[in-house]
Amino acid sequence: MAGDPYAALGVSRSASADEIKKAYRRIAKTDHPDLNQDPAAAKRFAAASAAYDLLKDADQRRRFDAGEINAQGQEQAPRWQGRPGAGGNPFGDAPGHGGDPDLSDVFADLFGQRASPRGGGGFGGFGGFGGFGGGRTSDMRGQDLRLALQVDFLTAVRGGRNRITLPQGGTLEVTIPKGVRDGQVIRLRGKGEPGIGRGEPGDAYLEVRVAEHPQFTRDGDDIHLILPISLDEAVLGGKVAAPTIDGPVNLTIPRGATSGQRLRLRGRGVNGGDQHVELRIAMPAKVDAKLAAFFEEWRRENAYDPRRGMSEAS
Repeated sequence: MAGDPYAALGVSRSASADEIKKAYRRIAKTDHPDLNQDPAAAKRFAAASAAYDLLKDADQRRRFDAGEINAQGQEQAPRWQGRPGAGGNPFGDAPGHGGDPDLSDVFADLFGQRASPRGGGGFGGFGGFGGFGGGRTSDMRGQDLRLALQVDFLTAVRGGRNRITLPQGGTLEVTIPKGVRDGQVIRLRGKGEPGIGRGEPGDAYLEVRVAEHPQFTRDGDDIHLILPISLDEAVLGGKVAAPTIDGPVNLTIPRGATSGQRLRLRGRGVNGGDQHVELRIAMPAKVDAKLAAFFEEWRRENAYDPRRGMSEAS
């Protein structure tokens, strides 16, 4: 609807000033020339800019609604038909934008910060916004990105490399430092959103999320492992292979080991930490008659009470 500023903003004639401002900000986020190169978007943005410039002023809005002025802010009289330089914009050249503090607030919200004033002319230093204010396009730093980086447990403790896909497309190989912790943030300079004009790109911040491991848990730089041992290994002792984050090592099980007993492997944790091994006796899948007979005889001669000294329930 050419000539209708309310239609250009997509609001009703009864819209509040705040609703009009929000509608303009919404259009700017999608159709601003620095963000959208589609010529149709540029026309929509120009129309919305002129409409907002007219309607944000309460007196101008009242006069337009009363039919005293047209959509270009001109008196409704024959001698003022048309406006030089209006061009393809149904609302003219969006008068009064230069240095407008209200519009500066709109675009500060949109772009996150004010641009360098060197652009000159439009919107309190936004440099004309793609030619609509008569100056150069603003040079603004790109926005930072905050992404989650899923890392498996062993890559986190050993270090390594992960490939990620960026939101703007393309992939990037990220170096995972040895011993990185869950929740730690890795900063990638210049890997955020591209800047506007000659502005530098933003940075990417990757929050590390370390996946759980089926065997290992981590406490600071120490690693914890529960190690099952057989009944005969618990009784007789011996050497068994124990997993560590750097591969298996031989661990000496003392004679008469018991469940819950802890052994330490020095320097087998993260960055010089230790690995703590908790022993857990695992019974055989089936207690056969021979094993049962052996323990029945053993119990008759060597019975003992492992619960002796425990408090009785009152």
